[in-house]
Amino acid sequence: MQKMYEFPLVQGVGAASEAVVNEGERVLRGQLIAKCTDQSLGQNIHSSVTGVVDNLDKEKIIILADEVQSDDFVKLKSTDPLDIIKEAGIVGLGGAGFPTHVKLAKAFEKGGVVIVNAAECEPILDHNIEFINENPDYVIKALKTVMKIVNAKDGVIGIKNLHKEEIDLLNKNIDNKNISIKGLENMYPMGEERALIREVLGVILEVDKLPMAAGSIVINLETICRIQEAIDLKKPLIDKDLTVGGKINGDLIKTFRNVPIGTKVGEMIERAAGISSSYGEIIMGGPFTGKRTTLDSPVVKTTGGIIVAEEFWKGPEKIGLLVCACGANKERLKEIADSMESKVVGVEYCKQAIEMKNKTHKCENPGVCPGQVQKVMALKKEGAQALLISNCTDCSNTVMSCAPQLKLPVYHCTDGALRAVNMKLVRRMK
Repeated sequence: MQKMYEFPLVQGVGAASEAVVNEGERVLRGQLIAKCTDQSLGQNIHSSVTGVVDNLDKEKIIILADEVQSDDFVKLKSTDPLDIIKEAGIVGLGGAGFPTHVKLAKAFEKGGVVIVNAAECEPILDHNIEFINENPDYVIKALKTVMKIVNAKDGVIGIKNLHKEEIDLLNKNIDNKNISIKGLENMYPMGEERALIREVLGVILEVDKLPMAAGSIVINLETICRIQEAIDLKKPLIDKDLTVGGKINGDLIKTFRNVPIGTKVGEMIERAAGISSSYGEIIMGGPFTGKRTTLDSPVVKTTGGIIVAEEFWKGPEKIGLLVCACGANKERLKEIADSMESKVVGVEYCKQAIEMKNKTHKCENPGVCPGQVQKVMALKKEGAQALLISNCTDCSNTVMSCAPQLKLPVYHCTDGALRAVNMKLVRRMK
């Protein structure tokens, strides 16, 4: 049976890509179907399947794939590493999807450190850790490649201390005195780039500063491995590693390697053995920062997880929102509150959430909380009968130190996802 694969023309930070194919045209796996515009931020998009362009518009390209697919692909033509990265359409694969060729374009003149984010920060997601377990030598090889591209003196892999086996495997494969492992505490948001810089370099960057201000580049583990793949095999970014978890049959958390970009969310859930029973929502991404999605939505370059969440608990008549810059934003919390059948009577932001020029928020010191009593009391005064929060581990501790005393039950944006895999809820954490 033939399947449809959908390729949105925006799959990360930057302008929409421009289609270079036409309806009815036959395309091959790995073929360029949309190119990066002349703007510095953007990306090339390649077909992950061989088939025929069924439909295209200003937002997406849909390809009807052949029933039989080959692993072969159209190879990249560039020879310079940075040009290969740009041609391949590689973006940050652990967050917003910032174009990697732009991130690596400015080399260090002296010193410099590449920090690899292997924290697997969001709960449930574990495909990066599984990759390390299977390919520790490839991770080290990829890090050395990126260090060479940006002329970095040092490389550090940030990984949570609880992954003892993976840390041992990485250490056994390190053959460069300038590469090291930094063990991280098991808390959220240890994968946030400024949190990693703080832990690795002891520097707290201001919210409007980029990692380069601390003499560093922070890059996701899968991103460096896809860079190495592009250089070694001349392969464009057409496949994605991801985790599927939640209310699915069999094991509650399953990882998948090399999923063709454009694959439907519903197909991935079926590959994971299907939905086990009624559910509340499907989340694309992780429990903290993921977004609600549908069975017909496509896997894109930045997709790290697909989670079938537990049914929503009915909330109180009136609820207050406490927004953390490290977790779900105001709009996402309102969406959850609506699903709980609760009316939002007040919105407060964590004391460390600083509003940026683009109206998003960043935390002054990710994962280190100054206290939330004032915010909780303000929501109580607004008439909230309970709180819905998106706070990090430490902020949740501070909320739980005062909300129960004010007789305010606490719900967290991650509850539905974590209950679906029988994980401990984010409340008072040790």
